[in-house]
Amino acid sequence: MLLTIHNLQVRYGSQLALQIDCPISIHEGERIGIIGSNGAGKTTLVKSILGLTSYKGSIRTNLKPEQIAAHMQSNHYAATMPVKTIMETILDTNIRKNRELQELISYFEFEKCLHKRYSHLSGGQKQRFTIIMVMLQNAPLTFYDEVTSGLDFETRQKLMEKLVNWYQNKSNTLCIVSHYYEELEMLAEKILILDQGKVIAFGEKKELFRKYCGRSVFITDSTKQNQELLREYKKLKSPEHLLAIACPDLETEHKISELLLQENVNFKRSDNDIEIMSTNAKAAYYEREGSAYEDQIMQ
Repeated sequence: MLLTIHNLQVRYGSQLALQIDCPISIHEGERIGIIGSNGAGKTTLVKSILGLTSYKGSIRTNLKPEQIAAHMQSNHYAATMPVKTIMETILDTNIRKNRELQELISYFEFEKCLHKRYSHLSGGQKQRFTIIMVMLQNAPLTFYDEVTSGLDFETRQKLMEKLVNWYQNKSNTLCIVSHYYEELEMLAEKILILDQGKVIAFGEKKELFRKYCGRSVFITDSTKQNQELLREYKKLKSPEHLLAIACPDLETEHKISELLLQENVNFKRSDNDIEIMSTNAKAAYYEREGSAYEDQIMQ
């Protein structure tokens, strides 16, 4: 076990920013996705673990500070300095003499950027620059906080594919904070859902999906025709423009798929849709808490 969090509480003035009552444990080699809307407490959690903010409670780990790496949302460097100089200064190394660093620079196709000034890098290049320096640490535990924020879809996809491929078959433990569900579907095996500073759910991605959605889910456009066609089947919480139909078993799945195909309806079948899963986890949580679902999560 790398790290355990228990009875954690973080306040900013009178505002409760994060509260974790039940223990959360992070183990070696896990890939954990941390999701939640703005203000949910995602970055606060990372900063607490890194010792960058005050908290009450317990964060226990056998790791030394230098064994934990982090890519934070905001990274500031000397804008007018060449990237090569910044990299060598921060890492206290010489690129020509560091084979591991050369490998990372080549892997991220960053060679042509080394002699540019930092201010002349594109958004994607700036992210790759910081990722290279984080990865070079080869830390047992690494946090990536909104690593693709502000990038266009194609750049995000390429960057995530690089991350997925690099860490494949490696024992590093990763915690990825993101509000892009498709990124977590690519990389995360466990999911921590936060909302308004509270833990909504935490566990294996597949187990959470089965708990809150069923065996699988069919997703299609929320038209009057589709609503009527699927009226007898259980509907899950979903974005307003979509219908999400729960399939508790294989028989139901066959019936719905045959019906949709017969009526020539476009649909997607999923057994790991994190957006639908997290939306219904929140609905279940606030129903247990006696709070109005729409007031809490449909914002």
